[in-house]
Amino acid sequence: MNPMSTFPQILSDEKVNERHIDFRDALYQLDTENLTSENTDVLIKIYKTTKQIDYRNRILKLLYTHNSSDLQEFFEGAYKKERYLDMKIYGLRGLALFSNEKYIEKLVNKLKLILAKREETTPYNYQEYELLRGKNALPFIVDTYNYNCLKELLQQVNEQYERMPDAFKGHFTTDENGEITNLRTPAENSKLITAFFNQQKKN
Repeated sequence: MNPMSTFPQILSDEKVNERHIDFRDALYQLDTENLTSENTDVLIKIYKTTKQIDYRNRILKLLYTHNSSDLQEFFEGAYKKERYLDMKIYGLRGLALFSNEKYIEKLVNKLKLILAKREETTPYNYQEYELLRGKNALPFIVDTYNYNCLKELLQQVNEQYERMPDAFKGHFTTDENGEITNLRTPAENSKLITAFFNQQKKN
C-alpha cells in the first residue's frame, strides 16, 4: 500500500479549520514510520502556519527521526523559533542528524545559559525539566551522539532538577516516543505542591 494513501486528506485541505476535532485526531494518529516526502511537506506547512503549540510539538516529534536533507532547514528554523526548551531539544535532535559536533556544541552552549536563567526566573518549572529528561529528549541525544557538550547539558538539567524541592519531583515521566506517563494522580500532585507553598508562607 502506498503510504501516501493513508495520509489523512484533512491535513492538506486548506479549507479545514485546524481547530476541528477531525484535524487534531488525524495529526495525532499519524505514524512517523509511514511518512513520505509529500507528507512531510504538508506537516512543515502546518508547523509554520499554526498557532497551536501542541501541533508544533507533535510535528517535531513526527519528523525528528527523518534524515531527509531538505529537513535540515526546517530543524534549524524550529530550533530558533521555539521558546520551550523541550521543543528546542526536539529541534536539536532533528538537526543533529545533519550537523557535526562543533555546530551542535555552539547551540548547546547557548542552551546552557538559557537553562541557567530558567532556574532563576522559574525555579519550580518541573514540567520542563521532566520533558528535557524524557527518554526521547536529551538522554536519547546523549546516547546517540555521545558529545561531551550534550553530556554536560544533561548533567546541568539533572543538577537543576535535583535542587528543586521534593514537592516538584517525580510527578511524571516520558517514554521513548515522548508520551507522558503520570507517576502520581493530579490530586496527589496538587496536594504536594499546595503543602509546599503553604509551608513557605508560614516560614
